[in-house]
Amino acid sequence: MTPALGVIIGVFVLAIALGLMARRGHVMSLEQWSVGGRGFGSVFVFLLMAGEIYTTFTFLGGSGWAYGKGAPAFYILCYGAIAYSVSYFLLPIVWRYAQTRRLVSQADFFVAKYESKTLGVVVALVSVAALVPYLVLQLKGLGIIVSEASGGVITQAVAVWTSSIALVGYVVVSGVRGSAWTSALKDVMILAAAVGIGVYLPLHYFGGYRAMFEAVEAAKPGALTLPAAGMSPAWFISTVLLTATGFYMWPQFFAGVYTARSENVFRKNAVILPLYQLVVLFVFFTGFAAMLVAPGLKGAAADLSLLRIVEQSFGSWTVGAIGAAGLLTALVPGSMILITAGTIISQNIYRVMAPAASDRTASLVARSLVPVLTLIAVILTLRGGQTLVVLLLMGYNFVTQLFPALILSLGERQRVSAASAIAGIVAGELTVVFLTVTSASVATLLPGAPQIVKDLNVGFVALAVNAVVLTVVAVATRVEAPVATELARTR
Repeated sequence: MTPALGVIIGVFVLAIALGLMARRGHVMSLEQWSVGGRGFGSVFVFLLMAGEIYTTFTFLGGSGWAYGKGAPAFYILCYGAIAYSVSYFLLPIVWRYAQTRRLVSQADFFVAKYESKTLGVVVALVSVAALVPYLVLQLKGLGIIVSEASGGVITQAVAVWTSSIALVGYVVVSGVRGSAWTSALKDVMILAAAVGIGVYLPLHYFGGYRAMFEAVEAAKPGALTLPAAGMSPAWFISTVLLTATGFYMWPQFFAGVYTARSENVFRKNAVILPLYQLVVLFVFFTGFAAMLVAPGLKGAAADLSLLRIVEQSFGSWTVGAIGAAGLLTALVPGSMILITAGTIISQNIYRVMAPAASDRTASLVARSLVPVLTLIAVILTLRGGQTLVVLLLMGYNFVTQLFPALILSLGERQRVSAASAIAGIVAGELTVVFLTVTSASVATLLPGAPQIVKDLNVGFVALAVNAVVLTVVAVATRVEAPVATELARTR
């Protein structure tokens, strides 16, 4: 066994142990399992939110896109800062409404606001459909990290299967508390790893950041600027807007919101998290350094850039520590995804079909779904070849379609009907499915359009279709808008 593999296995065992220990002293009802009894303070809520932000996408996908795409990768840095600003106003409203009604899933929020279980089923289906590629992203990244850091001793398939089995164990036993405890270990390691290599590599190979960027521009002219077509400023802006509006539409973020003991938790986190986003810069620096130090990675292989330059630059112990940090970036978000998906299906699909089901039965159903969902994700992971960023953007295209219906529900009274919300969501999702299945873009659909239109993100186009259909149906169903909204008063 190499030192790197030993470190990875040691940290993996420690993470699973922390996850299992988190259950002690708690009876795992559905509310306790999914939202921690709503008793988390600022630190644990921060860890859960940060756990969802810094995933294998950030660790490998961010560096991979800096390596393979150059300047377009900076969209990752932009959308998070915008989303955190929105959270200062949005999340306290969501928390207050959920707290008084004891909501446990994102779909519960829509059911209560629109008084429609049908809408709840639609939201549940959309949420699960969005979570699957997100879980695949985590498992794919996990397989890459363990395989590379172990020097190929452990294959990606073995790493994915082994980690998934262990993940199922501590998720079923400890629920969201296990995720929070494991996230504490992950945050310490990922901060040290990302910042450490992001500082060391540019200094070691180029003598500084300026020299590194000058070398990148000399070797690949234009890599540090947005192109005039394709991933142009129009693509960049539409992608930032799409991902910023969809950021808190992920159902696991709703679950994180429900765990808090007070609304002030979110205002504190909204101040801190934008600073935490600066960690992404160091991930980019690693990708840019690898562009010249470890050239030749094409397509999905660009996601290996961080690990390849680490292997060339450090000893086995350091490689193992960085690989272990990357492993945790998959385990923590993966656990939250499984908890959230199981809760949504149990609460908003199973209970609609079996309204007399007890909380104990619903809790058992939610936990029994965890291995099923994991098996589906593992199969898709081992068969897929997309890059990590593509997988994430696919999930965003799905989940962002919930944004218009959410925003229009925040007033004192109902702004639009449940029928219009359903129509908008379905129209947006069908547009996403069509564009994904046909691999179409705005440029292929509208070849004669101006370049600024052709470069728009297809998910942004689907969101526009959603808004138009929602508006038309809302006018037809004649729901009056309130004079003032709770959101306005919060400001």
